[in-house]
Amino acid sequence: MAVTHKIGRRKTSVARVYLSEGKGDFTINGKDYKVYFPTEVLQYKIAQPFQLTETLGQYDIKVNVYGGGVTGQAEAIRLAVSRALVSLNEENRTILKPEGLLTRDPRMVERKKFGQKKARKRFQFSKR
Repeated sequence: MAVTHKIGRRKTSVARVYLSEGKGDFTINGKDYKVYFPTEVLQYKIAQPFQLTETLGQYDIKVNVYGGGVTGQAEAIRLAVSRALVSLNEENRTILKPEGLLTRDPRMVERKKFGQKKARKRFQFSKR
């Protein structure tokens, strides 16, 4: 089997996932995923597509991820892994789509506007 390459994004995080058949090695930026994401919640988010499709431990995953924070990176990896699993087996789409794992979350930080303190907050108004 050839290596499957997919990209996932969330906020300002970009994750490139390389999926190949193997024994379940999961490396993120050269580190084991449990070292890179020490909390249980983030580890669950990354493993969620594999648990739903019952393919845990069947693929070797190599991830390059940059930008954003830890939650954004974890969700970007989850989207990329979901896309890779669908490209390998089209039946996975019916499992992952209802869970919302194939939807790119469009929410981004709103830009700061000139003449204002932040995106929506104004400078203090003084009448006199």
